[in-house]
Amino acid sequence: MATRPLVLSAAFALALSLPAAAQKAADTKPKGAFVLPTVDLSGSLDNSELAKQAGTGVVVTAKGWQQLSESWGIKNPAKVDFDKELLIVATSRSGKMVLNTKVDESGDLRTEMLENGDLQGGFRYAIRSVGRANVKTVNGKPLPVE
Repeated sequence: MATRPLVLSAAFALALSLPAAAQKAADTKPKGAFVLPTVDLSGSLDNSELAKQAGTGVVVTAKGWQQLSESWGIKNPAKVDFDKELLIVATSRSGKMVLNTKVDESGDLRTEMLENGDLQGGFRYAIRSVGRANVKTVNGKPLPVE
């Protein structure tokens, strides 16, 4: 019977140390580690002229996000802290598309859009938030000023 209190004591000590271990792991997260985006949405619109609203494909202000979401009819657009994040916007006339993003060691945010090549009317879009902390340029170009 003496081993049961010992086992319970060990389990309790382990449970107390887990939050500290989790914090240490979070503090040592490698630079550029994957972080889930707060905005990751896609859709389709019939009016291909609206695709021009995407501009440079980078939204860096709340005003720019509000204008884009209103013109594209995005209902209940997600709140974005533009001090911490920016939005990448891609459009395509292809029936299906996938948007990929990755920040390299120099702080260049590389974006890649994969398309199936099946051209259709209107356009498809993808919008994804990316942490702004290490981003200096997007595809080799300076961040836009809106």
